[in-house]
Amino acid sequence: MRLSLVRAPLLIVVVGLGACRRSAPDAPPAMAGPPPTVEVLKGGRWLFTYAEPAGTFATTDKPETVPAESRGLVRVIDPAQPMTSQGLADRVYVANLNEVIDKGKSSARAMSREAFETAALAGLPRGQSSPLAAQRMRPTPMPAVDAGLAPSAAGAPVVTIYGTSWCGACRAAREFLTERKIPFADKDIERDPEAARELATKAAKMGIPTDRVPVIDVRGVLLLGFDRARIEALLGQPT
Repeated sequence: MRLSLVRAPLLIVVVGLGACRRSAPDAPPAMAGPPPTVEVLKGGRWLFTYAEPAGTFATTDKPETVPAESRGLVRVIDPAQPMTSQGLADRVYVANLNEVIDKGKSSARAMSREAFETAALAGLPRGQSSPLAAQRMRPTPMPAVDAGLAPSAAGAPVVTIYGTSWCGACRAAREFLTERKIPFADKDIERDPEAARELATKAAKMGIPTDRVPVIDVRGVLLLGFDRARIEALLGQPT
């Protein structure tokens, strides 16, 4: 009986020594992708794309030639590094050109092309618009002056107007698109809660305010206020 009591723990030890330890699984390889930021040097070989007041975008290799009002958000391009080779087919690098000019360098970050175009245009003076806060402070609403106005062109809308029934700039935008036979969707953000949520989601994604109307979506780019030249520039139509 004593022999069995002594051997039992020995057997357990032997079994334990002979057990195989399961190795930890290999760590998955790091996902390749573009760096979150890149350093832009003033003396480097960069191209700078910026928003012009008319709504078009221009490119230059001389940062000092970019208008002061457009320098806050500029797309930077390294001609030797195509965006597609960096995994940035639908994204671009943007930087504050004022830092490049004043400090000699700046960190550029990646963002979607649509967000860059919207934010760059939003940094320019707004088009014709009506402040929402001022209207809501009035004791009685203005009459709807654009009731029944509908697009005059068939086909899928390429423009969406987020506005109100009392906004004069919204009405001007509707009339302009109708006259030009540009298909558009007309959404009243005060009468249609879904339209208000839709605009809020788009504006939050692009980082722009919605304190004025209209906000006009032109093929994914949001314009603050009504500006004929900028709409036509984004649609590729002559002014």
